[in-house]
Amino acid sequence: MLLSTFIRESSRALLELYPEREAGEIVLRLCEDLLGTGRVEHILNPERELPPSRLPELESAFSRLLAGEPLQYVLGYADFCSRRFKVNPSVLIPRPETEDLVRMALSCVGSGSRVLDLCTGSGCIAWTVALECPQARVFAVDISSEALETAAGQFEGLGPDFICADILKPLDLPQCSFDVIISNPPYVMDREKSSMRRNVLEYEPGLALFVPDGDPLLFYRAIAVRARELLKPSGKAFLEINETLGPQTLSIFREEGMADCGISEDFAGKQRYLHFQKT
Repeated sequence: MLLSTFIRESSRALLELYPEREAGEIVLRLCEDLLGTGRVEHILNPERELPPSRLPELESAFSRLLAGEPLQYVLGYADFCSRRFKVNPSVLIPRPETEDLVRMALSCVGSGSRVLDLCTGSGCIAWTVALECPQARVFAVDISSEALETAAGQFEGLGPDFICADILKPLDLPQCSFDVIISNPPYVMDREKSSMRRNVLEYEPGLALFVPDGDPLLFYRAIAVRARELLKPSGKAFLEINETLGPQTLSIFREEGMADCGISEDFAGKQRYLHFQKT
């Protein structure tokens, strides 16, 4: 089979799941990763044949895509803040929006800072902070032992301290005070599932995504309590939030007595980030 034929036919088949441009991008990335082909190879060399020895692997990977499995799980990695992180169905796929959350937090992390990442998942936040600021001490908490196994194995060498714990309950941490707290907790309401894609609903861990409609801010109330207990005076926190619940989320931290509470928009103009400082 010609490379150009595979790309054309596979992109067309994925139109059942994705918009045209995204479907084409997924197939190009699959070929780039498995075959080492450039993005325009099928245009510059339209007669290039697919190597027969690689066809079984390519067809197997594409069948997973056609079933709705996210490309990142098929490839086994996702790029985040210029690094490649291992991903699998035990962890959420890191999103570009979360990169901006990390950048905001990094502006407050320096040598000797103690940083706490709540609901760490793949560890992309904790590892990025630890690698960008090697003189900081980073702790990362998640309730899922499977997620923590993935997070702890991201890179070799010294990195964050990973702790299995439920942030909805009091935390018994070896480090009792922190300069910075970062969190991207579950915040998607159950009623929002109807607008979400199959590749997210059927493959990414619901434990890390969804909250009940009747109590959508339960994790933020818990973070407010943890911040009061664990942040040092003048310590800061940076959270990712549900774009539809900005004012309600903000009020939780104001009522908890936090200062300089504010909300920032993401690159799509949605209320996505909340920041505050402990008095």
